[in-house]
Amino acid sequence: MAQLSHRLRAKDLVGRMSLEEKISQMVNTAPAIERLGVAAYDWWNECLHGVARAGQATVFPQAIGLAAMWNPDLMYRIAVAISDEARAKHHDFAKKGFRDGYKGLTFWSPNINIFRDPRWGRGQETYGEDPYLTSRLGIAFIKGLQGDHPHYLKLVATPKHLAVHSGPELTRHGFDATVSDRDLAETYLPAFEACIKEGQAASVMTAYNRLNGIPCSAHAGLLAELLRKKWGFDGYVVSDCGAVDDIYLSHKTAGSPEEAASQSVRAGCDLNCGTTYSSLKSAYEQGLMTEAAITLAVERLMEARFRLGMFDPEEQVCFSAIPLSVNGCGAHRELARQAACESIVLLHNHKACLPLKKTLSSMAVIGPNADEIETLLGNYNGEPFDAVTPLRGIREAMSPQTVVRYARGCDILGADKSGFADAIQAASDSDVIVAVMGLSPRIEGEETEVAAELGGGDRAHLGLPGVQEELLRELRKLDKPVVLVLMAGSCLSVPVELSDAALMLWYPGECGGTALADIIFGDVSPSGRLPVTFYRSADELPPFESYAMAGRTYRFFEGEVLYAFGHGQSYGSFTYQDLLIPDHVPEAGGMTVSVEVTNIGLVAAAEVVELYIAPRIRTRLDPIFSLRGVQKCLLYPGETRRIVFELTADSFGSVADDGIRENRPGLYTVSIGGSQPGSFSETLSAVIELGGSN
Repeated sequence: MAQLSHRLRAKDLVGRMSLEEKISQMVNTAPAIERLGVAAYDWWNECLHGVARAGQATVFPQAIGLAAMWNPDLMYRIAVAISDEARAKHHDFAKKGFRDGYKGLTFWSPNINIFRDPRWGRGQETYGEDPYLTSRLGIAFIKGLQGDHPHYLKLVATPKHLAVHSGPELTRHGFDATVSDRDLAETYLPAFEACIKEGQAASVMTAYNRLNGIPCSAHAGLLAELLRKKWGFDGYVVSDCGAVDDIYLSHKTAGSPEEAASQSVRAGCDLNCGTTYSSLKSAYEQGLMTEAAITLAVERLMEARFRLGMFDPEEQVCFSAIPLSVNGCGAHRELARQAACESIVLLHNHKACLPLKKTLSSMAVIGPNADEIETLLGNYNGEPFDAVTPLRGIREAMSPQTVVRYARGCDILGADKSGFADAIQAASDSDVIVAVMGLSPRIEGEETEVAAELGGGDRAHLGLPGVQEELLRELRKLDKPVVLVLMAGSCLSVPVELSDAALMLWYPGECGGTALADIIFGDVSPSGRLPVTFYRSADELPPFESYAMAGRTYRFFEGEVLYAFGHGQSYGSFTYQDLLIPDHVPEAGGMTVSVEVTNIGLVAAAEVVELYIAPRIRTRLDPIFSLRGVQKCLLYPGETRRIVFELTADSFGSVADDGIRENRPGLYTVSIGGSQPGSFSETLSAVIELGGSN
């Protein structure tokens, strides 16, 4: 049988199953079918930023931090490392007879929902607010997980949650996300389409919410028509956990478990994370479900297991030879350190406050996140072998003669100021203050992770919680240099004048403290860029419950921001020159745009080159401008490199009100620089005509 295709082998296997056996395989905790040689299997595994919930593993920066790298090539390398560890751990578990949750090869990552509103607690799991950046990073991550073997998948990647889900968390089980055709096609779906068509993802997960009145797990227009027929997806679809229950319990679009299960299977949802599909036998007996539909779903599931090599001898599947020693190995730890370094965003640096000297006589490290492992990890995380907090990273990097004083000062939440006195004393006695503040996975995250009284994971405002800002203001009064280090998975609105320099550390993974020291002492120049807009206040945004994109993200927000999408400063200094661009866009084929970038600074530094496109005549619903290219390059002092982008007419395409994509003739501005147009760094622009003659 090994010479037959995976699909034919799956059909043959499923053809030998009884109806009851088929149904048993359609829930995530699938039992063994011993007479057919089918081992028990739990489909639920997580690897958002490292193998999660399966013991020790390398913990990379949280997904939003990985996005802040703006580096698809590095994202691919990270995903390869994750897949190595996942394969090694799986085979070790299997040899020991462990086949329960979080020990398999089908991973429910990445989360490619658009981070449309900074109040959403799960935004930390995403790649930010931009469809293009999310697409490029998602594709890289999926390819790194699934591998490029001609016959076997290394892992199954599962982009989620189809579609549009991005809060609120407390109402996600019954919420109806009302979205215009234009916003759906222009913002919420492009990353999914790219991850299916180009990334070749083998699985997709549906969302909890309804989409324009229909639960996503039972949405035939979404799953059968768009995903399978239009995009050509031929893998399997899995529901989010408990989402099929929601169809009859919360959405009330079905009157029973049997109706909910049959609606979902008929729409194209093959696997139920949960137990509702156990009612499919009853649904079949009631005439709500055909055996043919059940058979098709199980064939898709079994094909995935064949593609993973689960029914072949281990010696035939090359991935089974990956040794357990790769898990947490030195090379992966160095990769985690590089990722953390590249994810750190230098928000501002007044009077070149940074980098600091390692030989300072004294430093005060203050704040509730300075020595907390939890805030290194974010959510959906593994257990690090050795986690380095900011305090530890700074102490290990500084001269042995430097006195490093630490005081927590206050908690993340609450009004207790009893620790202020110790913090102010430590700061008063020191030359420089490093204040490590922000949020925590305990107060932003998924509804199941954060108590309802704390917002269920979502945020009510964008400022520092508790009395952190008050402590920062007290430290500022001491007339000492203040370096603010923010740890969070979403934007924080902290007045610029409260620090001399500010860094966004995100939830940086196991090497976060080491990477922070690399940056603040100048061993590495910061190169992270914001994958989200830092607004001044949530009051400037539309209601959280509204899914309309007007007034949201850099593409549609018209107001003044604290820090722009794409923003990030460097210790290097770059100039752009000799922009080469044709004067028209060909109707077919590609075109080349290039620019020379020179590091005129004194240190080696990586620059993120960003390309944006904007219509010269903007209609009311058009994006102000849209990211259409990104490249990251390391340049040494005095080095010049020509950066080349390949564009097509589709790069200039827009979406009509009916959701149909169109290439609208006219003039467009192409801007290339180290930030979005009109932001802090140099940008070169040129006008090009779409539909112009040769």
